[in-house]
Amino acid sequence: MYFYGLIEFTPAHAKTLQQQAIDDQQPGTILADFNALLDFIGPKGISATEGHLFPLKILKPLNQRLSRPIELGLKRPQQKSYPHLNGLYLLLRSTGLGRIDATDKKPRLMVDREVLQSWANLNQTEQYFTLLETWALRANAGLIGEHTGGFFREFQLQNALTFFHWLPPEGRQIAGNADALDKLRYTPGMHNLGLLELFGLIKVEHNPPVEGDGWQIGRIDRLSFGEALITLLGNHIKANYDEFFLDYDDTSEIPFGLLQPLLQPYFPAWQRHLTFPDQAFQAGVFIFKVSLGKIWRRIAIPAELTLDALSSSILNAYQFDHDHLDRFTYINRFGVAKHIQHPYMEEPPHTDEVKVGDLPIEPGTTIEYLFDFGDRWEFEVTLERIDPADPTLSQPKLLEQHGRSPEQYGYWE
Repeated sequence: MYFYGLIEFTPAHAKTLQQQAIDDQQPGTILADFNALLDFIGPKGISATEGHLFPLKILKPLNQRLSRPIELGLKRPQQKSYPHLNGLYLLLRSTGLGRIDATDKKPRLMVDREVLQSWANLNQTEQYFTLLETWALRANAGLIGEHTGGFFREFQLQNALTFFHWLPPEGRQIAGNADALDKLRYTPGMHNLGLLELFGLIKVEHNPPVEGDGWQIGRIDRLSFGEALITLLGNHIKANYDEFFLDYDDTSEIPFGLLQPLLQPYFPAWQRHLTFPDQAFQAGVFIFKVSLGKIWRRIAIPAELTLDALSSSILNAYQFDHDHLDRFTYINRFGVAKHIQHPYMEEPPHTDEVKVGDLPIEPGTTIEYLFDFGDRWEFEVTLERIDPADPTLSQPKLLEQHGRSPEQYGYWE
């Protein structure tokens, strides 16, 4: 990871941070707009697309609830057409406040009640920096279909640093500058540009809509608070590279409060962090429907057995040999794919170490079981229900089957 264009952190920067008040309208409207999103979703949740995004029909009314709605000239705008909404959705999922409920046929976007209670107990300074840390360090842009950095982990803060290097102190005119607009689409990305404005780090001039076109940006100017904060964060992360880039397998594992020692001297009201309920072991008998295209098997397995046992039961149900590597993949509460690997693979966790009841899944959740990395047999493993524990059942049991198993090595013939 390469950081460049960092500005010297001066006493003037420090004074700017010390004098900055934080509430739902300053330094930006991020708190007002994020809480408006939570209220819009409400206790019953809202329907989501198959890709777990906002449905098209709610984009316009949700946009109107923001402190500064965007006027578009598009006839059928998508979620990404509203960069501020797209950024808020990214924060919603990356904080863990928003989760996808897959218990019904159509997914629903819900607010996690226990995490919401923790959020409500935070003061406005703590809420602001919870969202800032989430955006800067934890947010996985893949949730909204954006570039995630490929082999190298990419923090959204990295994009902001690059953007501030590109944005001169006197600001930059965007309207009429096709090259500048094209640059913004990639660095920092339009969702990040919207969040930079919501956090009060930059000032964006909104121009009137143009028929058939999206967000019209007149010019962009730095704000003194944004320059001070981005400079402080950039210097700190550059000096502590390993802590941020090497100590965690993915961004969702980065704990809240990692930036607190750096920022608390300027914002002493930051005392608490967002907390999450512990993932409890789920006892009982898990009933899975394991599908391979239109072919499926229904399997019962006690929660105390490992994923290695579940793997064996799937292969036995399909009459496959067990002589290849495999992997289970599920999506965690933050929308990040987590893998549980075959015992012969180097990277943990391994399937012989994780029990079925340890999985953070609920009825309706589908996980992927990939067998044989060469031929790539991809099974959909859907949890249908969790029955009470059965003392007579100590091993996986095939309950039902539909369709003839395919030939595992049919191509040899």
